Amino acid sequence: MATATPGDWDRFRAYLNVLARQQVPRADRARIDPSGVVQGTLLEAYRDGAGLETLPGPARLAWLRKALARNLADEYRRQYAERRDVRRERRLAAGVETSADGLGNWLAAADSSPSERADRTDQLLRLTAALADLPEAQREAVEMHYFQRRPVADVASDLGRSVAAVAGLLKRGLQSLRAALRDPHESTP
Repeated sequence: MATATPGDWDRFRAYLNVLARQQVPRADRARIDPSGVVQGTLLEAYRDGAGLETLPGPARLAWLRKALARNLADEYRRQYAERRDVRRERRLAAGVETSADGLGNWLAAADSSPSERADRTDQLLRLTAALADLPEAQREAVEMHYFQRRPVADVASDLGRSVAAVAGLLKRGLQSLRAALRDPHESTP
C-alpha cells in the first residue's frame, strides 16, 4: 500500500474547518485561528498516515474529530493559560461531535449498510467542500442556522444583518449547495 501524501489528507480540510469554526466563537478568533488548528490536525493525521489509511471512512472521520477536539482544547489552553477552564475543554469535545452529528443529519439514516455509510462519508466531504465554496456570509448563515440550529433572528444579530437579509443568504446558500451536490447523472426537470 502506498503511503499517503499531505494532499490525500487535504480532502478532509473543509469538513474539519466546518467543525472547528462552530467551536471557536467569533470573539475568540482574534486569538484562535480555526484553520490553523485544522492544519495542525491534518499534519498529525499525515504523520500517523499508515495507521489511518487502513481505517474505513467513518472511523477515519471519528479519529479526525477526536484529534481536532484535542487540538482545539490545547490551543485554548495555550491562549487562555491564565484562565484554564476544564468545562470548556469538555464542551469542545462534545461540541465537535454535536457539530458532526448536525452535518450527518443532512445525510442518510444511521442504520444503513457499510457501503451506504462509506457513500455517506463521501457525501459529507462533498457537502463540506461545497460549503467552503460559498461566499463567507452565506456559509456563516447556513452553518449557524442549519448546523448549530440557531434561530434566524439570532443569526441576523450575530452577523449584523437584518432578518430579511439573512433569509436571503440562507435561500441563496441552499440553492448553491443543492446545485453543487446534485448528482450529475440525475436528470433535472
